[in-house]
Amino acid sequence: MANAGHIGSSLSCLEILVDLCFGRMEKEDVLVLSKGHAAAALYTTLSLSGRLPETELSTFYKDGTVLSAHPPCSGAIRAIPFGTGSLGHGLGLACGIAFSCRFTGKSFKVFTVLSDGDCNEGSTWEAVLFASQQKLSALTVVVDLNGVQGIGYTKNILNLEPIVDKWTSFGFAVAVAEDGNDFGSLSQAHKAVNNSTVPRCIIARTVKGHGISYMENRVEWHYLPMKDEHYAQALSELADAGLD
Repeated sequence: MANAGHIGSSLSCLEILVDLCFGRMEKEDVLVLSKGHAAAALYTTLSLSGRLPETELSTFYKDGTVLSAHPPCSGAIRAIPFGTGSLGHGLGLACGIAFSCRFTGKSFKVFTVLSDGDCNEGSTWEAVLFASQQKLSALTVVVDLNGVQGIGYTKNILNLEPIVDKWTSFGFAVAVAEDGNDFGSLSQAHKAVNNSTVPRCIIARTVKGHGISYMENRVEWHYLPMKDEHYAQALSELADAGLD
C-alpha cells in the first residue's frame, strides 16, 4: 500500500470522475480536479480511461513519482493541466481555459470538480462571477458535496446551504444529483442542464468514504491512511458488495 491519506475524499468523488471520463468527456475536453487531495481517485480514473499509463499507478506516492499526493504541476501528465489542492484555485483555472476558446478558435468542454472546502473560498465565488458574466457555456462545475471537511462537518464550519440557490443566483444553470455516488442520478442531473447556454453546476450530494462502512461520513478519514487491517476489511466489504 502507498500509505497515503485522503482516502475518504477520493471515494466520495470516484463516481463523479468515472462519469465524467467515461460518459461526458471527449478526447480534447479538459478536467480540473480542484479538490486535488483526491488525486488517488483521479489517477485511477485517468488510467482506466486510457489517459494515463497503468504502469504509473504502482509508483503512486513513492519517491521520484509523477503521481504525487496532489496532482502534479510539472506538466508530466497531459490529462492534468494544473497542479491543484490548494482549495479555491480550480474553478478560476477552469474558467481561464474555457475563456481561452474565444481567442484560439478551439471548441472543447471544461469540467471541474469542487469540494465543500472549495466553496468556503472567496476565490471560488470570484470565479463564479466571472464565468457568469462571460457566459462560459463550455464550463461545467460538479460540486462533490459530502458534508465533511478537513476539520469537521461543513454545516458546523461554514454552512453552504441553500447551496442550490447560491449557484442559481450567480447565473448558473443548476441541477442536483441527490445521490452523487449513483451513476443514474449523476446522468439525470447532467441531462437537466446539458443544453444550457450559460455555465452549468451539478450539486452532487455524496458520502465521504462511500462504500466502506468504517469510513462513511467520518471526519478522520479525510486524512487517515489505511492500516493493513483496514485494507483487508475494505476489500472484504467490496467483495461482499460484488465490487471487487
